[in-house]
Amino acid sequence: MKVVAFERSVQGTGASRRLRNAGKTPGIIYGGTEAPKAIELDHNALYHALRKEAFHSSILDIEVAGKTEKALLRDYQMHPFKPLVLHIDFQRVDAKQKIHMKVPLHFTNAEVSPAVKLGGAIISHVATELEISCLPADLPEFIQVDLAKLEVGQSIHVKDVATAIGGTLLEPLFPCELNENADGVSTLFWSPDIVYSPPDVSATKLPTSIR
Repeated sequence: MKVVAFERSVQGTGASRRLRNAGKTPGIIYGGTEAPKAIELDHNALYHALRKEAFHSSILDIEVAGKTEKALLRDYQMHPFKPLVLHIDFQRVDAKQKIHMKVPLHFTNAEVSPAVKLGGAIISHVATELEISCLPADLPEFIQVDLAKLEVGQSIHVKDVATAIGGTLLEPLFPCELNENADGVSTLFWSPDIVYSPPDVSATKLPTSIR
């Protein structure tokens, strides 16, 4: 995804306020071997870009003064009640160094799964993203989790999707337990109070629940 930015020579609270009044958003690009660079972006274009999932989980091509740098969105600040982006931070990436990113999960085919069609279950997702470590070129825009064969009482494991992403899962997942509700439908839930060592990927359940 391409982002067009402009170098920002004047900094400070007053300068940033004037930028925002002119329809611009102040920002910064940092990291790598180069010095941090103050930039400004068109606010409306940035505001709409932030509403796209890919903008948050993809390597961005940021063009400044005719030079393109690859970077990640690292942080941004919004006005407390106005649809206004106050500031944005980008971090440069090195093609040879691994990055840590949270990647969204896309759950598909839930409506055709036996759990829903035959069991009348409701599938709820406790988590919608996983943190992974990989080279920038291997960063997936999202991780797709196919629920087409999911049945009542069945769990999806992290190992079922780990092989598809080519990265190392970083975010520790709490152990899960299965309970039976009054209707006899299994419900998968988190147990965050359990003390545990780093999880075995082959035995850790993906945070998908059926109730």
